[in-house]
Amino acid sequence: MPNRWKPNVTAAAVIERDGHFLLIEEDTADGLRLNNPAGHLDPGESPVQACVREVLEETGYDFVPEALVGVYMNRFVRTRTGDDITYMRFTFCGKAAAHHGWRALDDGIVRAVWMTFDEIKATAERHRSPFVVRNIEDYLSGKRYPLDMVFTHDSVFKSPL
Repeated sequence: MPNRWKPNVTAAAVIERDGHFLLIEEDTADGLRLNNPAGHLDPGESPVQACVREVLEETGYDFVPEALVGVYMNRFVRTRTGDDITYMRFTFCGKAAAHHGWRALDDGIVRAVWMTFDEIKATAERHRSPFVVRNIEDYLSGKRYPLDMVFTHDSVFKSPL
């Protein structure tokens, strides 16, 4: 099967502190967009590890995952190239720990920002993902699954021959 379809796997975080949620603002081909801290799964890491890494790289905060909120899938066509992409997002919730303000954020990340849910809903036209609000709604409704629901076999962590 030369044209086998494969979704892009991402991991995202819902982090709440005092009624505010941690988002990132990033410069994209479509302008400044807001998103949950999120990014692609790298080879040799589990979805939980990817989430911890992405939160640190995009916000400067250490992330302590506590639960899986859900697994989400969407299809996206890039406005610039017409590429048809499917994303599968594992969303975790947890706490922000130490902040490393000295860290440079990932390329394209303008800033990390704490916003209320009402502020987030009011900026829907600027959301990079259709799941920004949905992930927070599911979190606020109490959706929580044990982290071990996402099992990663040891073979993932071994280097290929």
